[in-house]
Amino acid sequence: MESGDSNIIFHVISVFFNMSWQIFWPLAFGLILSSFIRNLLPVDTVVQHLGKTDVKSLSFTTLLGMMSSSCSYAAASLSHTLLAKKATVANAMAFLVSSTNLIVEMFIVLVALMGWTFLWGEVIGGLILIATVGFLFSRFYPKDVEQELRQHIANAAPQQKASCGMDMSEMKHESSDCGMDMSNMKHESSDCGMDMSNMKHEGSDCGMDMSNMKHDSSDCGMDMSNMKHESNDCGMDMSEMKHESSDCGMDMSNMAMPAKNDTGTMAKITKSASFFQMDLAMIGKEILIGVVVSSILIALVPQEGWRALFISNDAGLPAWLHSLLDVIIGVFVAMIAYVCSVGNLILAAALWHGGISFGGVIGFILSDVLTIPMMRVYQKYYGKRPTKWMVGLLFIAIIFTGMCVDAIFNGFGWVTTDQTLRTLNQSGFGMNMTTVMNLIFIPLSIWYYRLGKKANAGMGMSM
Repeated sequence: MESGDSNIIFHVISVFFNMSWQIFWPLAFGLILSSFIRNLLPVDTVVQHLGKTDVKSLSFTTLLGMMSSSCSYAAASLSHTLLAKKATVANAMAFLVSSTNLIVEMFIVLVALMGWTFLWGEVIGGLILIATVGFLFSRFYPKDVEQELRQHIANAAPQQKASCGMDMSEMKHESSDCGMDMSNMKHESSDCGMDMSNMKHEGSDCGMDMSNMKHDSSDCGMDMSNMKHESNDCGMDMSEMKHESSDCGMDMSNMAMPAKNDTGTMAKITKSASFFQMDLAMIGKEILIGVVVSSILIALVPQEGWRALFISNDAGLPAWLHSLLDVIIGVFVAMIAYVCSVGNLILAAALWHGGISFGGVIGFILSDVLTIPMMRVYQKYYGKRPTKWMVGLLFIAIIFTGMCVDAIFNGFGWVTTDQTLRTLNQSGFGMNMTTVMNLIFIPLSIWYYRLGKKANAGMGMSM
């Protein structure tokens, strides 16, 4: 008995590591791409193309989705980025669908496993789903819920203010010749503990009374011990402060100043990396839970167990009702078993051979956006009520699409019943494309994550 338990545990662990290996590079690639888009894509560009929902915008989001990552979690991050850039909810959801269901790698696996009929079913189903999503979300997603969604995104956005604790709101600039201008001074060092609220500039040439200024132990690095309080016309302008001693005697050589070239390539990469690190901190646990749950289901539930869920063709039900029930069951199976668009196609093939209808297979495949871990990600990104509406409309759209595909392919006689299940090598640990891409993206993502974590820590944000 103990040996059997050990074999089961080993099998689950093996499936887990194999699945993690399969999805790592598309997940890393999608999240990195998302971070660059979030940082580099101008708001005006997104608003120009995606700020309203029409045929042109839906076509644009479809093409954009086809060129992005196939990983569901990365697609969720990218659609969140589009919403943060003021795209409409309909366009963001259309992108979510296209980036998980209309990608080249999925097409290749579909042909290898199930034949060309299912490839065309996926293409037609994906396009119908995008059009349906565009219609439902533009017409039936409540405006007050959308406002709540956007407010949640705005509240979750990183604050660029540093936690230095410097309060200069009450600093007085009264009748002096000092000319000190600190309005544009940047305070990017964190936790410096500087309190300049009582600093006065009154009735003298320089008139600087810094007796109440605190010099707490900090990382700010400002040394004002040698500052002169002489009545001279110092003409201090701190909007262009330099790292050298001035006529006022201020020694700021140790003060941590921001890099002047904020628009340089490395600065852009660093800022993008900060978004990457925050995304992983936000949805990393959900991704891990999804992979673990799916690994257990795939390892422990035999294919016959999945097949038993579906209604036999001998049940004598009307064709439309049989199709509807199969699509609904397919969606619910996907909700608890789904991890990756490509990796789950093996289960879709098994379900097809177990008696599920053609529309049920397509509904199952399209439901990558409705898995339990994905819904947890939506809730983190958008809040509870916006997520409930989002999931409800996506569910209706997928049910409608599955039934449409079933009716079209059965009506034209395109569905064949002699599809053969061809074995696809899922080991992934040999010298193949997956291995090459992981060897690139594993060290790249580790470096990128550390870079983003350091950048966020420098801004006083701990994730």
